[in-house]
Amino acid sequence: MTVVTAAQTVGSDVGAPPPTRPPRAGERAGWGRRVALRAVSLVVLLALWQILAVLTDNPTFIPSPGAVWARLVQTSTTHDGVRGYSGHLLIEHLGVSLRRILIGSVVGVAAGLVLGLVMGTVTWVRVATEPVVTFVRALPPLAYFSLFIIWFGIDETPKLWLLSIAALPPVAVATAAAVKAAPATLVEAARALGGGRWAVTRDVVLPHALPEIFTGIRLAVGIAYSSVVAAETINGVPGIGGMVRDAQRYSQTDVVVLGLFAIGLSGLLIDALLRTAEDRLVPWRGRS
Repeated sequence: MTVVTAAQTVGSDVGAPPPTRPPRAGERAGWGRRVALRAVSLVVLLALWQILAVLTDNPTFIPSPGAVWARLVQTSTTHDGVRGYSGHLLIEHLGVSLRRILIGSVVGVAAGLVLGLVMGTVTWVRVATEPVVTFVRALPPLAYFSLFIIWFGIDETPKLWLLSIAALPPVAVATAAAVKAAPATLVEAARALGGGRWAVTRDVVLPHALPEIFTGIRLAVGIAYSSVVAAETINGVPGIGGMVRDAQRYSQTDVVVLGLFAIGLSGLLIDALLRTAEDRLVPWRGRS
């Protein structure tokens, strides 16, 4: 008899995947309306942007959509003997930043999961570490980035440390809260069937906590992404944040806007991938 049997006895259909069915006509129409509404809102925003650019007549203040598009083409190709921006194509800048974000997020999320799990299951650890995690979570990234520069120099190490530390607190807090809030009935039933602490945590507590843990992971990746500009303020080229920082020094507003679009759109894609992973790995979310 296993601990999983206890969880299944108390709530046998909690982890069952929802039945699949073909989309109804109303659902297809609703999806079409949402797509149309988003397309219209995008066109309206572009029109307002163009109007503001014409009214201000100052490309340094508000570059037009056409100017940003031209800069996109220029930074994505070799133009007049110049390759991209600062010798690197836009996709290369973005790829370097994404690699930094991936490494920093993986390290931060892994450490946050372990710390949050221990905080949620061991009371004295939670009491001792919760103020420290809250303190770090309240610090802006630039506050401790300078310290990392002193310790590790200006190469990749301080950037990865910054992104890892930025990603850790949201996962730790979400995991600790979710583990601590595990249903007492499921836990007691699992223990009554002979489950030890690790077995109960693995088979009962973690499955219940996974939805909140995924929320913490999404927040952590978002915070790491928003910190990449801070991480790339020093020796950040190639890198999308370093490109934005360098363009800001020379008042190249169209490059700054292009970099912001690259960060925002890739961030939307990453969040969509995390949502898809959550839907597949946690199909019982909202059904317990």
